[in-house]
Amino acid sequence: MRLLSFYLIVLSLTTSIGQDQPTIYIDIPTEQKPWNHIDWNNADDQFQFAIVTDRTGGRRPGVFPIGIKKLNLLQPEFVMSVGDLIEGYTKDTVQINKEWEEFMGFIDMLEAPFFYVPGNHDITNQVLEDKWKELFGVSYYHFVYHDVLFLCLNSEDNLRGAGRGTIDDEQFEYIKKTLAENSDVKWTMVFIHQPLWVQEDTKRWKDVEKLLEGRKHNVFAGHYHRYWKSQRNNGRYIALATTGGGSPLRGKAYGEFDHVVWVTMTEEGPILANLFLDGIWDENVVTDELVDLVRNRPFPVRMEPIYLEASHPERMTSIVRATNDSDGKMHVKLTGTANKELHYQLEKTAFTVEPNDVVTFNLNLKNVNKEAIQDFTVVKVNVEITYEMKNTPDISFSSILNFKPFQKHRISRVPKIKLDGNLKEWKEARWKTIDAMDGAPFDYDGEDDCSIKFATALDESNFYIAVDITDNDFYIKEEGSYWNQDAIILGLDARPKNQSAFNRGEGRGRDWFSYLRTFKKENPVYGENRLPLKVTTEVLRRENGATLEMAFPLDYIQKMGGDNWSSLRFGLGYYDYDSDDENPTTHFWFPAWNSNEDIPGSGILFKE
Repeated sequence: MRLLSFYLIVLSLTTSIGQDQPTIYIDIPTEQKPWNHIDWNNADDQFQFAIVTDRTGGRRPGVFPIGIKKLNLLQPEFVMSVGDLIEGYTKDTVQINKEWEEFMGFIDMLEAPFFYVPGNHDITNQVLEDKWKELFGVSYYHFVYHDVLFLCLNSEDNLRGAGRGTIDDEQFEYIKKTLAENSDVKWTMVFIHQPLWVQEDTKRWKDVEKLLEGRKHNVFAGHYHRYWKSQRNNGRYIALATTGGGSPLRGKAYGEFDHVVWVTMTEEGPILANLFLDGIWDENVVTDELVDLVRNRPFPVRMEPIYLEASHPERMTSIVRATNDSDGKMHVKLTGTANKELHYQLEKTAFTVEPNDVVTFNLNLKNVNKEAIQDFTVVKVNVEITYEMKNTPDISFSSILNFKPFQKHRISRVPKIKLDGNLKEWKEARWKTIDAMDGAPFDYDGEDDCSIKFATALDESNFYIAVDITDNDFYIKEEGSYWNQDAIILGLDARPKNQSAFNRGEGRGRDWFSYLRTFKKENPVYGENRLPLKVTTEVLRRENGATLEMAFPLDYIQKMGGDNWSSLRFGLGYYDYDSDDENPTTHFWFPAWNSNEDIPGSGILFKE
């Protein structure tokens, strides 16, 4: 981008006491501007503004508009963003226009100026980037207000998507020149979507940090939907949580909450308050120390999964394991809820785990009505954890643990599978049906509408999956988003069972991988070039459905689980969109691993 001369905008409106509004310096070379208006809602020398964070990436409808309404009650002078404003991830211009129209409707309700910053959902491909420039002119820019430099950057300038943000040479030169021309401001505020300070291969970001090092500054980002603050590079770098984006919402210990940030700029620097939609916290809501204690370690209490040969087991026992990795005492309280199929007893319900110690005891279960194991409902136990801290207040948080005994599922060995989509070789396979449906009942018309069954097999080279789908209305959009049409999704975690059983979705692509396949003719697989292995798939379409065969190289499974691997964790689901239905229905063998309904140990397959 060529840097044109400054545009000096002087607002001549006066306050009721006759003082002029501040002079505002804005450097934008295009007629279009990346904000809605600049009728500043200003104070005197001290000013206040707000920051909203990710709205999309698994958006939860209704949350962002609530945030806008609460901002109107607070009356900030203006509102900053850190991107992911629309769902995006499509080249369908009709859909893109619809999403931006929806978002602009929310901003129309906002009484303060709103400044746009792009996220990976907003700019994923050239079509979305062109639309951004059509609407807002530029994707990175700056302005000066009350002697504070606001630097709004574009982490998507190479269109590389989630987790792979960049600052390229052209944008870096703009940043360098902007900082040089504003070397005497009292503070610098940087807004960017992806927290590039925790990513690799970010091109010129490290050079940007070097330029920022000698000045008072803050950096704000979003993207990961979890809040944490880091002291680095002579500044405060804060990744924000969500304002409606996808989140398990496990609370402040995990940095998972819906919030806006309220910033009061003073002569000494900014004062930050995290305004939860149900409360107010300061900027230390989650620090590096708390991240290390709570989020960077597995949840400290586990109920070990059990796998049974019997179809109607009478008595069962699991091990409850509480691990304290901290240097302070950990207090645990367990509270169970009634279960209609299983009577169960926890041998301990309130206990203390000494520093760097482990406590184990039994969870005893009885199948009083002799139900089939597949008909068991989930046992839910609420766990409250309190850590005694030496120099700070005690830390408390809670979670609900899901537990269910499982039938032992095995992977059949076969001589060889011919990968052609034809399932004639699978007649004797152990087929499993997917019975769970999530969605509005009136959008699902029974097995003819959608039903899925699958089987697995293993030979000397590959792990195979056969899938038989009945679907009376395949919904396919060649230019549409991968998530807004019929698609099959699966997860494969080949690590040892003690790791894979407790996979909550972290480490995707590194520790395990997911595979999303639509029925498009072109590029049917989402992010295929970034998968850690080559998945070979053959599909045969029929009038009311399709059959698929997929092969996963055994080399990958051996790499992750070792040459003597004995099990892997497998998940399979299907998104069914019908043209006449209002919403899709989803069909999963077991709940998704990153959902609150995940059952640790579900989907484990054992090698014969």
